[in-house]
Amino acid sequence: MTIVPTLILSLLTTIVLMPLILRLAVKYELYDVPDERRVHVKPIPRIGGIAMSIGVFISLLLYGPLDTTMRAYLAGALIIVVISLYDDLKGLDFKVKFAAQIAAAIIAVAYGGVRVANLGDLLPAGMVLNEWIAVFLTIVTIVGVTNAINLADGLDGLAGGICLLCFICIGYLAYLEENANIVIAATALSGVIFGFLRFNTHPAVLFMGDTGSQLLGFSAGFLSLSLTQGQTAFSPLLPLIILGFPVLDTVMVMSERIAGGRSPFVADKNHFHHKLMRIGFFQTEAVFLIYIIQAFMVVSAYLLRYHSEWLILGLYLVFSSVIVTVFYLACNRDWKMPRSHFIDNVVKMRLKKLKESGFFIRIIFKPVEIGITLLLILLCFISTQPPVYLSISSAFAVVVFGLVWFFKREWAKRLLLLLLYLFIPFMIYLSETNNESWINQMNETVLNAYNMSFFVLGGLGLLVLRVTRRRNGFRVTPMDFLVLFVAVGIFFLPELWAGFRLSAIKTIILFFTYEIIMGESRDKIGTVALSAVVAFSIVAVRGLL
Repeated sequence: MTIVPTLILSLLTTIVLMPLILRLAVKYELYDVPDERRVHVKPIPRIGGIAMSIGVFISLLLYGPLDTTMRAYLAGALIIVVISLYDDLKGLDFKVKFAAQIAAAIIAVAYGGVRVANLGDLLPAGMVLNEWIAVFLTIVTIVGVTNAINLADGLDGLAGGICLLCFICIGYLAYLEENANIVIAATALSGVIFGFLRFNTHPAVLFMGDTGSQLLGFSAGFLSLSLTQGQTAFSPLLPLIILGFPVLDTVMVMSERIAGGRSPFVADKNHFHHKLMRIGFFQTEAVFLIYIIQAFMVVSAYLLRYHSEWLILGLYLVFSSVIVTVFYLACNRDWKMPRSHFIDNVVKMRLKKLKESGFFIRIIFKPVEIGITLLLILLCFISTQPPVYLSISSAFAVVVFGLVWFFKREWAKRLLLLLLYLFIPFMIYLSETNNESWINQMNETVLNAYNMSFFVLGGLGLLVLRVTRRRNGFRVTPMDFLVLFVAVGIFFLPELWAGFRLSAIKTIILFFTYEIIMGESRDKIGTVALSAVVAFSIVAVRGLL
């Protein structure tokens, strides 16, 4: 299965397209304007879902096994994207959006063969649901999940992070079942979310809009049902665990609206994330807490994947009861989260002063810059001989970048990042797959040290994010938790470790470290540019000679 190329392509496509989407949004004033039910306080571009959709479609068309199920998924997703994009640009009545969601769900049922036909132990032995009941439940489930994710998109990074955890779980379970379709689709969706969260973590500079959130919701419903219905040992109730928290949030909010005599489709500020902020959590803290809850859910889904449906249903009902009870008591008793004056005003203030003085960044930045330079040049020597096409491309890159550097310096930074994004995946892939590579002939201690150097570099990069003095630079965000969750998951799941061969992790670490270095260097990119030119030249000379 082409997991690594799919992940890299979807991630790279999203990251490359996002700046273009931002410029278009600013040019045509496509903003999400704050109002009484919004949390953000200034207009934010809302069409990031365009780049996410393109990343998913391109990756699946190039790497996905396009059987009937995947063609049905792409057709349904296309309907969702087109209607949602029109809604983001012009605005649509909820009835039209609802009709589009139903149409996409019907395609999943009629063409893709997705059915909620099996409820496991909840039905008498050997019994399956009536065809019409199965169709009805499938449509309700897909449409319900689509709207649940759409409604969860209320804080910076919230919907994206929830869906990332869902797709990681779905993809891994599909990997265990050797279901290539779902593995590739979940990988592509994970890649575009990682790329999008680079721009959407607090404080967000771009929203995914309905285009992104409804695509993610439809995808989560479609893929989770495809995975757990049919010929599989997995419990058919796993989607209830994987998607249970956003679904519970939607059910509770709509129930409160109906109980209050209002339409269930009229937006308000009664979602769980709104209540957390009223209790006293900051926005990043509320998102982080929901990430933890969702991570607990997907880990539970993995652990319960072969267990009785009655057990899964019972545990989910207990979980839902606890969540609802806690929020009910907190809101009705006007409970406020106690905050520490010492931490919020003394410790944070002193750290802020040290950060603003540049004390931390002076210590950490230079090792990161030197480390990534050495790793990039080391990668150029790992394979015995680079392919001719890569060497010619590298030589061409040196010439083009040299011309831009001397005649159009303002383009150099963006061009350099683009060239590195195209160059790094090839070098990582060659270093991992070439059995003649001298790196693969090292003793185990040296090889482990080489692999660990990427993680050390990534850790130092995260420290740079924390201590940067740039007002609009990277900050500590709940995305750190997502990265840690993925890293720990891969570490403790040996079959996934072997499947990825660390290629994707190394590539992502280098991508984001270069983003950090380039951002922190501002316009002083001479050192980075020189090291990149040296690396391109080494590959060009070794391959051509």
